Amino acid sequence: MRKPLTKLARPSGALAMVAVDQREALRGMFAPHQSTPVPDSQLTQFKVDVARELSPFASALLVDQEFGIDAIIDQKALQGSCGLIAAADLLVGPPGGAATDTAIDPDVDPIRMRDIGSVGLKFLVLWRNDESPDVRAKLVEDFNKLCEISGLPSIIEIIVKPPTDSSRSFNREEELIIAAREAAAWKPDLYKAEVPFHGEGDLNLVTKNADRISEAIGSPWVVLSNGVKQPFFNDAVKAAGSICRWLNNDFTNRREPRNFAELIEIIN
Repeated sequence: MRKPLTKLARPSGALAMVAVDQREALRGMFAPHQSTPVPDSQLTQFKVDVARELSPFASALLVDQEFGIDAIIDQKALQGSCGLIAAADLLVGPPGGAATDTAIDPDVDPIRMRDIGSVGLKFLVLWRNDESPDVRAKLVEDFNKLCEISGLPSIIEIIVKPPTDSSRSFNREEELIIAAREAAAWKPDLYKAEVPFHGEGDLNLVTKNADRISEAIGSPWVVLSNGVKQPFFNDAVKAAGSICRWLNNDFTNRREPRNFAELIEIIN
């Protein structure tokens, strides 16, 4: 049975979450705009500032332990009823660059995360069509054990990447559906998926493929902004949300969201 998502949601039952669990990629975003190296303290202060400014408007805030959680808690930066989601993933990649692989972060104690007030745990899977589904399943199995130990909802995010073997074919839009179908077997309490077509082009096609993701995952899911250019984000969310169905009627005793656009993740 899936765990309730009420502590991640607004009173209406809608999810409006802010993710600020970026690590080396965030360092890479700052680097072009300054002449000095980007210290860890700058990343931490940014996350604290985001928490303080945006948590009054968010239902939950996703943060990493490495640079954010303790400072946000110590400085009491979370406002109102905004819940805290702890990233349980270790992001593997070059300094100042995007992650190329993920693993379970051995330094994330799920009991401690629960005891300091976390309302969910999140794990990122980088999905490639030339990598073993069994290896991915084992990773997620280990993550789900952390959720069971702590009693916290499992939030699984998939980002579809091109295959390591460049000779293999790659159809991102179809593989978003295949990845969601694979993730359904992992039984996440909440699934995070990329916007079809990065929200560009024919928005009817975005809507159609969002509906296919709904059918494939069979559980509540939210869209993330990975790869979506900022000018297209609002329209992308609307297109993804106009036909995607609310798939968990037992989520709350309150009314269901009017459409999937009320079940969104905002990452800026």
